[in-house]
Amino acid sequence: MSYGSPVPDYVYDIPLEEQESRIEMDDDLCIIDDEYYFIRGCIELPVIDGEGPFIWNVWVSLSEANFNKTIENWDIEGREEELEPMFGWLSTSIPCYPETINLKTMVHTRPLGVTPYIELEPTEHPLALEQSNGIQMERIKQLAEELCEQDEQDY
Repeated sequence: MSYGSPVPDYVYDIPLEEQESRIEMDDDLCIIDDEYYFIRGCIELPVIDGEGPFIWNVWVSLSEANFNKTIENWDIEGREEELEPMFGWLSTSIPCYPETINLKTMVHTRPLGVTPYIELEPTEHPLALEQSNGIQMERIKQLAEELCEQDEQDY
């Protein structure tokens, strides 16, 4: 069970006609204006009364130095042993929660082929609480309904 954003929210601030010249991007990495660096990861919420985690696919900004370290190790077996967790700012506005942009995070590199794990700083923000305490299936159903309603309004 997962939902997410295809791009960091900051992409939406760039006029469409400028995006090609200002954005370098693939499915997992993004650079804007050769100045802002992002990595895609997942916030996993333990499901208390069901199977597996509920996952938000998100983007997190990294410093240039940490982004470059990530790139240097991107295709290397055992990269998760080489890279320490890295500080980042959440760069995805997640619906159904109070503002999530710029929540403090730690990015944990995982084995090749596995999306990095995004750990939120422990706070009273509902998303951080759900990451640390877990989420119930009823809440997941509520999120799905809210997301479907938002999709309908976008058309």
